[in-house]
Amino acid sequence: MQYSIEAPEKLKVAVTLPASKSISNRALIMHALTNRLVLPQNLSTCDDTRVMVRALTDMPKNIDVRAAGTAMRFMTAFLSCRKGEHTLTGTQRMRQRPIKPLVDALRYLGADIEYEAKEGYPPIRIYGKPLDGGCVEMPGGISSQFISALLMIGPTLKKGLELKITGKIASRPYIDLTLCMMREYGAVAEWTDIDTISVKPGKYNVGPNSIENDWSAASYWYEMVALSNDPEATVEFEGLSENSKQGDSVVRHIFSLLGVKTVFSKHQAGQLAKVTLKKVRTRLPKLEYDFVNSPDLAQTLVVTCVMMGVPFYFKGLSSLRIKETDRIEALKKEMAKLGFVLREMAEGELSWDGMRCRPTGEAIDTYEDHRMALAFAPVALVNKEIKINQPDVVSKSYPQFWNDLIQSGFEINET
Repeated sequence: MQYSIEAPEKLKVAVTLPASKSISNRALIMHALTNRLVLPQNLSTCDDTRVMVRALTDMPKNIDVRAAGTAMRFMTAFLSCRKGEHTLTGTQRMRQRPIKPLVDALRYLGADIEYEAKEGYPPIRIYGKPLDGGCVEMPGGISSQFISALLMIGPTLKKGLELKITGKIASRPYIDLTLCMMREYGAVAEWTDIDTISVKPGKYNVGPNSIENDWSAASYWYEMVALSNDPEATVEFEGLSENSKQGDSVVRHIFSLLGVKTVFSKHQAGQLAKVTLKKVRTRLPKLEYDFVNSPDLAQTLVVTCVMMGVPFYFKGLSSLRIKETDRIEALKKEMAKLGFVLREMAEGELSWDGMRCRPTGEAIDTYEDHRMALAFAPVALVNKEIKINQPDVVSKSYPQFWNDLIQSGFEINET
């Protein structure tokens, strides 16, 4: 399947964003650990969350998470401390994404886990049982989801959990989001040192009953406002918090440097605000940013900067190698199709200094990666059109994205 996308001249739209899958997936695990799977309101409808809902509701012996990395990691820890035997597997790409750091830590805590094929990678067989817990170390630079998966089962462990994180910590805001939600659900969990988190043994209570919308999804609309030629371009959202714990809420600060102003409406305490994005005049000579705490925004900012003609130097991108695809290589290949040459300065670093090449006119490949489709679609606002292969990959995080574009005046044709 391929979509050909053409953009409207004017951009003025109100958008209903999907619920945060980061919050939804954490809420599902914590709800399940109360032994009462009472689903929160406004759960994400993305593929990752649907996979977890099915797995936690049916608890089949063989669980296929497909391409849902979050589900693979969270379910590995969850099933390890619950009685029962289960096999976790996924797509071919999922079977290439490492799970060893999490399995090693769980085994150290007493978990019984076997690899079904290649050592260190799914599929895995889990023989669940109550775990004693205690002290364990975990590298911090691979995936914050390994750390969050361990933390969330901490209250159910007989001795609780003391987790020491070694090396540089990637995506720390996502760890802080996990801790904040755990406390909302009644757990006692906190940083006790710069690299150590303590979780006391205890029980979860049923926590908040509604899910904030997704700041990651909002990032693509920030990109559209930045790239639009309409000086009056505006986009409105509801369901976002000005004090959000979502790591990607930093998007509003980054895009303020690229000419997008974020306005929060006045609202009563405890309610979520209406948010309006407005285009303002600005000219940034170069953008430098460390994405170690918000790697999922990298593709959006790479495409935005290049299409605006703003040189950039980005670092903190090492985790992009083990996402749905190798996102660094994917960005280099696909931006070259549009006529731009990205340079990888060192591991985890990417830059563009204005270098161009001859555009090929080829369609953008998405590599089974939702964020490739989402980040490249707004290019239609600069080019006459953009063609995207396998556009259905957006279902992983933003299922209604294409419908939202059509309602915003974009013309989309399937070819």
